[in-house]
Amino acid sequence: MIATGDNVVNGYGFQVASDAAIKDKATNAALSDYLKRVTRSGFADGLFSAWREDPDFVLNRSQYAGATVLVAGQDFGVGSSREHAVWALQDFGFRVVISPRFADIFRTNAAKCGLVTIDADLEVVTALWQSCEADPVSTVTVDLLQRRLSAPSAGVDQRIQMDDYLRWRLTEGLDDIDLTLRHGESIRAYEESRPEFLPRTLTGR
Repeated sequence: MIATGDNVVNGYGFQVASDAAIKDKATNAALSDYLKRVTRSGFADGLFSAWREDPDFVLNRSQYAGATVLVAGQDFGVGSSREHAVWALQDFGFRVVISPRFADIFRTNAAKCGLVTIDADLEVVTALWQSCEADPVSTVTVDLLQRRLSAPSAGVDQRIQMDDYLRWRLTEGLDDIDLTLRHGESIRAYEESRPEFLPRTLTGR
């Protein structure tokens, strides 16, 4: 997987909580209708919706339309566990979030949902911020195959630290259900061997 962001959003700020990432614009409540959905689509409107009421908020600026890389401050995704925060980022179009530090629960949810999280020193993040402010169409490339993060205009070219299993999952586009279905034949064989009066598991999505 090679994710190249021709538009990169400068996500200034620290301690961006998961309940800030997905809120109901009308009620400004974290436990909103968005959180009651069971599908992964339709969350883009809820992404940072309270902040997006400010016309000058970064995601409202036309020069960042279509961005696929979000460059964020420290402690991104702190707070409660919400897959919806990851889904909202993805539904908005983001494929990668770069931050000096992520909350563990957010990193786990992101990995399970296929959103790439990249750890980078604050100095690197600052260089990326400055670059995308100077040129909103500057390019940031995350190459999981080569394990490289590069942004020529920011003078960034460094190795990505990522364990082999997560890298494999992301490059193959596999979530937990996909991993289970890879054992479909074994599951079917097991189910066929069970007595008919016992509950059965049906494969499929």
